[in-house]
Amino acid sequence: MEPLSLARAASLPADAVLAALGSARQGLTTAEAATRLLRDGPNALRTHHARPWAVLGRQLRNPLLGLLFAAATVSFFVGERTDAVIIGAIVTLSVGLGFVNEWRSEQAVEALHDQIHHDEVVVRDGRPIVVAVTELVVGDVVRLELGGIVPADLRLLSTEGLTCDESVLTGESVPVDKQAAPVAPDSPVAELASAALMGTVVRSGRAEAVVVATAAGTAFGGIAASLGERPPTTAFALGLQRFSTMLAGVAGVLTVGIFVINVVLHKPFIDALLFSLAIAIGLTPQLLPAVVSVSLSAGSRRLARRRVLVKHLVSIEDLGNIEVLFTDKTGTLTEGAVGFLAAIDADGDDSAAVLRLGLSCNDADPREDAAVGGNPLDRALWAAPGAADTRVGEVTRVASLPFDHDRRLMSVLVDGLDDGRTLVCKGAPESILERCTNVPDAARDQLGQLFADGRRVVAVATRPGPGMTSLDPADEAGLTFAGLLVFLDPPKPDAAASVARLGTLGIAVKVVTGDNAEVAARLCRDLGMTVDGVMTGAEVEALDDAGLAARLATTTVFARVSPEQKARLIRTQRLQGATVAFLGDGVNDAVALHTADVGISVDTATDVAKDAADIVLLDKDLGVLADGVAEGRRIFTNTIKYVLMATSSNFGNMFSAAAASAFLSFLPMLPSQILLNNLLYDVGEMTIPSDNVDSEALRRPSHWDIGMIRRFMATFGPISSAFDLLTYWVMLHVFDAGPSLFRSGWFVESLATQTLVIFLIRTRRVPFFHSRPSPLLAVASLTTVAVGVALPFSPFADPLGFESLPLRFFAVLAVMVVGYLALVEGAKLWFFRTLRTEPGRGIAPTALDRRRRRVHRRAARWSHGGPLGARRPAAPPDETAPGGHALS
Repeated sequence: MEPLSLARAASLPADAVLAALGSARQGLTTAEAATRLLRDGPNALRTHHARPWAVLGRQLRNPLLGLLFAAATVSFFVGERTDAVIIGAIVTLSVGLGFVNEWRSEQAVEALHDQIHHDEVVVRDGRPIVVAVTELVVGDVVRLELGGIVPADLRLLSTEGLTCDESVLTGESVPVDKQAAPVAPDSPVAELASAALMGTVVRSGRAEAVVVATAAGTAFGGIAASLGERPPTTAFALGLQRFSTMLAGVAGVLTVGIFVINVVLHKPFIDALLFSLAIAIGLTPQLLPAVVSVSLSAGSRRLARRRVLVKHLVSIEDLGNIEVLFTDKTGTLTEGAVGFLAAIDADGDDSAAVLRLGLSCNDADPREDAAVGGNPLDRALWAAPGAADTRVGEVTRVASLPFDHDRRLMSVLVDGLDDGRTLVCKGAPESILERCTNVPDAARDQLGQLFADGRRVVAVATRPGPGMTSLDPADEAGLTFAGLLVFLDPPKPDAAASVARLGTLGIAVKVVTGDNAEVAARLCRDLGMTVDGVMTGAEVEALDDAGLAARLATTTVFARVSPEQKARLIRTQRLQGATVAFLGDGVNDAVALHTADVGISVDTATDVAKDAADIVLLDKDLGVLADGVAEGRRIFTNTIKYVLMATSSNFGNMFSAAAASAFLSFLPMLPSQILLNNLLYDVGEMTIPSDNVDSEALRRPSHWDIGMIRRFMATFGPISSAFDLLTYWVMLHVFDAGPSLFRSGWFVESLATQTLVIFLIRTRRVPFFHSRPSPLLAVASLTTVAVGVALPFSPFADPLGFESLPLRFFAVLAVMVVGYLALVEGAKLWFFRTLRTEPGRGIAPTALDRRRRRVHRRAARWSHGGPLGARRPAAPPDETAPGGHALS
């Protein structure tokens, strides 16, 4: 078989293309497909592989590590080998911990990605079957349906109203009409009307097509091969960047000032330089990248155990920011396994004739085990009792109009029914009834009762079609009501508890659905939700943005809404300043998933929904959403604990060192001792990600507040400095200390105070009595203090420049530590009390932040959740952001 280009295939008749590809309308045989798959490889552009060198590269790109490398290099070449060794240990520890944890997380994500499947209906051995998209081969005959992602480059064999969204390739959002007729041989790829391109989305209609190219041989593959994946930059990451910028400014001022002071006081130039660099390094929380990595990786592993796929590690933190959750009903709040209940006529009686009409107007293909293709309602009809006895095999389809979300119905023109050629329409009751000439009152009453009982209902209507050979939407008029098809989609057993738990996390849950308003409201009440208000798509359409924004706060259910209206609801809610998530699994949910801050889907969702989502639930357990939200908030809270503690204590200690260098005749602490102090401190606090989090910290999202962090540093840093200065006075005037003894005393005091203060800063409650640290954090912190106390008495004391301390020093130290912790506890209570009473506290993103978020979200739309890598459009801009504090 010679290779056939897509342009060439598009210019040939369909039968000639099949012959050239060694295929037929009945598709390939299973054996031939297996041979071609072995020869050509899987139909996948890329898969998620954990690559150790890529992980290591991300760890080494941290700017703080650059500063450490520079200091180590200077120290080594000026003979300060001890400083170089200590700095090297800091770098190795930070990079090593970050690498190990991110590597473990990448492996967990890879394992989860392997469990996500995209399926396609393929004709093999003359019958339709469902296969994984990755198993498609050249020559396979596939069937395209509404909302499906085109799985390869295809030559269309037959079409029914087919249009495709090709914006992923062309940037043009207007759907392109497709047909099976050959095109000119010299047509550009973008203008091949007889071809469907990999990665594009079926916006309407259906088609049958043959695979011409797969994987990297497709037009999409040629583009994707030149692109790399970039993880999205979230508000959390932007907050880290702003925090790093603030620290760089403070460190720069202190470093230059200290260096100038020491040079003016005629201290050795090299000593002054190294001391200044050590101060700058001491001010920065060197292991912050490792703390964040440990937190995120531990969170991803906890979620992995619950079978939750987070496409990007930082999306865990996004979950914690959710304030409003819009969720589809079918398959998310309900079981999604639609069951057929009854087919009833206009009088409310069971009717095999109505069931036969429903099976005649149906997109699913019956099989011995289960129907394939179509939507869940179509497949449920084939499982109905008596479906095999309805003589549907005698019915021949002449023409059809596929379902779309504007008309909310599908139509077929058939022969073989009792009244000759007939137009059969099946769809949403509202859409069918408005096209009927006369509907009995009993039927309307019956429909109202079914809706009130929470049943899903599809209406069927007909009209004679003698002489008709094709269909147009204008033909769907003057219908005669035939009856109703009744289905049951019960709520999930755990949905009520999950919704209630989301409420305790401060998340408002709103339902958006294409189903009937009464059915949706009944479901919400069955789940224990308070239904404040109900709006229909028509009401949404009638409101301008201001009016819709006003109604959002008082509406719980949005019913009979179109995909575009779902996206508008989410967009409007975001403009109110809320972080919005959308949970959906259907074709008509993809636009809303794109628009939300956090898109969430399930493994059994349609391919387009899974590719649009940021989070995929591999099990339909909605409780993991609450777990994910709590995990995101826990990660943020523990990260901020480290930031607040490190910046306040480090700022105080380094300010004390700067002040001391101005009046002491010797350096208050050697550069190697400053770095060792920070190394011990950071190692002890690496257990912060394991710490317990107070329940109130999980009740609402928190956001970076650089102003609050700066104020916290300015409040608690001077307290630390005051006790450092007290230590100076004690060492100089009580113990008459020389340089070595002075440095030993301050080293122990600074390490003890800045390490033990974590027990206070980690909570707004009274420590130990009302909020207990994790055992791991408690042991690590106390061990760090013990090591610091032991160093002046150890064999390493002399090389490190320490001297044994008198025993009475520790009595003084105990008094100072108790006094310091008491003062910090009092200041903490005052600080957070005043913080709560100040109006307007919180962080609002600047215009630059908003532009950066839009740019980064646009750059990050290449999903690695499937083989297609469908690109997501950019999210709308945020006008405001919710208030919040860095520690809550």
